[in-house]
This record gives sequence, structure tokens and C-alpha cells, in this order.
Amino acid sequence: MNKLVALAALPVLALTGCAAFTDDSSPGNGPVDGVQVAAAFYPLAYVAERVGGDHVDVTNLTTPGGEPHDLEPSVTVTAEITEADLVLYEKGFQPAVDAAVDETARGDLLDAADVVDLTSFRDHGVDSDELDPHFWLDPLLVADVAEAVADQLADLDPDHAEDYSANAADLVSDLRELDRQYTSGLAGCTRTTVVVSHDAFGYLQRYGLDMEAIVGLSPEAEPTPSDLARLQRLIHDDGVTTVFSETIVSAKAADSLAEATGAESAVLDPIEGLTGRTADEDYLSLMRANLAALEKANGC
Repeated sequence: MNKLVALAALPVLALTGCAAFTDDSSPGNGPVDGVQVAAAFYPLAYVAERVGGDHVDVTNLTTPGGEPHDLEPSVTVTAEITEADLVLYEKGFQPAVDAAVDETARGDLLDAADVVDLTSFRDHGVDSDELDPHFWLDPLLVADVAEAVADQLADLDPDHAEDYSANAADLVSDLRELDRQYTSGLAGCTRTTVVVSHDAFGYLQRYGLDMEAIVGLSPEAEPTPSDLARLQRLIHDDGVTTVFSETIVSAKAADSLAEATGAESAVLDPIEGLTGRTADEDYLSLMRANLAALEKANGC
């Protein structure tokens, strides 16, 4: 993104609600009306809102219903990143955000990939040379990000450091309880194989599941005939009852596989973003809905 284009757009955006800085302020010192946080996609925005509470203004750079993988460079995204006191993102997940951060960010940066161990999904049987960016499917990794966000906000806004710490503690408590619910809910399942639309659920294998994806990490990829034939055999051999499609991306491949094998179709949400159907939900409720769907499909 051309820096001059992005900077030229800032006065217009300021008139439409972006916080203004005083003459002697800088992004690192915080805006007049609270800490401005630009979060790259929904799970990060959720964490920032829970930890920041009333002291932060969080902008989700990925619009509701949008696929975060496909976020395109824009003047708006660049300007939000330029004006933010804190940019919360995951390097390598959204190239448009990475480019804007490198070119125009003036505030603090918190890269979730520096906080969580993106190789941890391999500890649970995933054989892949690629790093799975969908760490938020593991509540305990989200807890690590929450604590890092609290520390970063306390540095930016020390007057409210105790509030950030307390808010993070509340969120971490919720996430640990969610982890306990998954551990107990998925113990002793009749089946452990789960067939999903794309390879976004590897971190759930820490609960004893075996995730089998129709396509890889990119939800736009197309399955090959050999991929589909292998999955059809697997569904038959393992007694899989359900093929899971997703929100946001097309369900065509998953529904076709379900129809070809006589399995049911259901939805497992990768929680990359909210949609019109899930606008009243949040990260915790969507994770619990996923747990219920997995328990039903696997006879837990």
C-alpha cells in the first residue's frame, strides 16, 4: 500500500470517528479517548475487548462475514493500523495486514505468533510441515494471548493496569473452564475421527480427536478425486456419522461428501469471524456449540 495514499486518507477518517491526538501526543502515549486497538480478526478482537473493557476502543480489521484469509489491502485497513496505539495481529495469517503493519504502523505491535506456540498442534498427532495459524481453537493458547494483551495495555495505559490484569484473569478463568468442558465432554467418545471442511481444527486434537480435512489450510482449495475417495473409505471404515462444513466458506464439498457416504451434514465453526447467523454469539458460546456438535457426532 502506498504510504502517501494511506496518509492522505487520514483526515477524512478522523472526521468519521477515529480518535484525534493532541499536538504533543504519539501513538505510544495513547489517544485522548482511550487506547485505540486494531485487531486483525475476530478472536483477537474478542480478547482485546474482554481485556481492555471500557478503557479501549477495538476495531476489527476483518468485517463481519468476511473471510480473514482473504482480507484485501485497503486505505481503511491501512489507516486503522496507522492510527492504532496497539495493533494485535498474527503474522503470516493475513498478508494484507502484515504489509500495512510493516509500512505504516506507528504504535505498539503484538504478534500472536510470538506469544503462542504454533507448533503445539503437532504434539497431538498432526503430521504437517505447515504451521496451523488457527491457535484460537485451543482455549489455553487464547489464555496466553489474553495475558500478553493485558501486559501490553498496561504499558500503554499504566493508570488502568489493575483493570487490565483483572479483566484478563476473568477471561483466563473462562477459558480454563472451557478447556475443562472440552476435556470431560470428549472423553470416552465412541468415535474419534472427525471429517471437516478445511484444515482449521488441528488444535482440537489435544482432546483426543483425529481431524481429517477435505482440503488443507486454505479454505478456497479444491479437493482432488483421490482425496475424496480416501475420505469416503475413512468414513465407512471408522463409522463416521457426520461431515462438518463451516460458516463463511462454501459448504458444497462437505455436503457432497456427506451425501455420497450417507453421513449427516453439520456445521463446525472455525470462529474466524462472526456472520449474520452468529452475530449474537461470542467466542465462548461458539466454542461450546462446537463441543456439543462434536459430542453428538462422535457419540460422547
